Amino acid sequence: MHLAAYQIILITVYAFIAINDSLISNTLTQPAIAGMISGMIMGDLKTGLMVGGTLQLMRLGIAAFGGASVPDYFTGAVLGTAFAVISGKGAEYGIGLAVPVSLLMLQLDVVARFCNVFLLHRVDKAIDNMQVKRIPRLVLSGSFLWGLSRAIPILLMLLVGDAAVTTITENMPEWLMTGLKTAGGVLPVVGVGILLRYLPTKQYIPYLLLGFFLAAYLQVPMLGVSIIGMVAAMLVFKRDSDKPTAQANASVSNFEGGFDGDE
Repeated sequence: MHLAAYQIILITVYAFIAINDSLISNTLTQPAIAGMISGMIMGDLKTGLMVGGTLQLMRLGIAAFGGASVPDYFTGAVLGTAFAVISGKGAEYGIGLAVPVSLLMLQLDVVARFCNVFLLHRVDKAIDNMQVKRIPRLVLSGSFLWGLSRAIPILLMLLVGDAAVTTITENMPEWLMTGLKTAGGVLPVVGVGILLRYLPTKQYIPYLLLGFFLAAYLQVPMLGVSIIGMVAAMLVFKRDSDKPTAQANASVSNFEGGFDGDE
């Protein structure tokens, strides 16, 4: 089976729209949804659901918090479904192909994020010069570039076929892969640092140190640290919720004696 022109166009347009939707609702980029829509376009909904559903299980618990770059299972679901239908080898082939695609797009995601840094500096300059009308155009330009970061690779891979994925992955220079991996490892640290800058971190330093101690020295898995953090959050929430009640009761008891106790 060969891809028709309308199928290539529809999948590319869907990729452009979906990756921009990830900035708002993060619905269209879910692997299960991506596999379903790609399967409908390719005329094989069953294969799309099988590929997307399997990748959805891989994606559970993974999110790009703090600017982290994670495997792009969305692109993997789209191309895995398309190539599975084209080859006629079934969903297993598409799933096997989707994994290297997802890992390859992890590296390209770092490049895509760097591209918007230029526009961000232009926005800062426009704010300094009070050029308010330029800001919406620059923001939309960033959205356009972000959409192309998935639309162009998907379009090229659909045009050249599944052999290109394996060829690119195996022949990419080691220095480039190492550099992108290093940048991808630094971005989460920068993101977490930015979050800590604006969160009320000082009053929760004991909990921060406790989590670090559990993870670094006691080798507690992240799920265990998360459960302990949830318990601590519940205790803090309960403590803060009880404060207004206690203050209200104190105010009432003080008022019972009249103004300055003269009644």
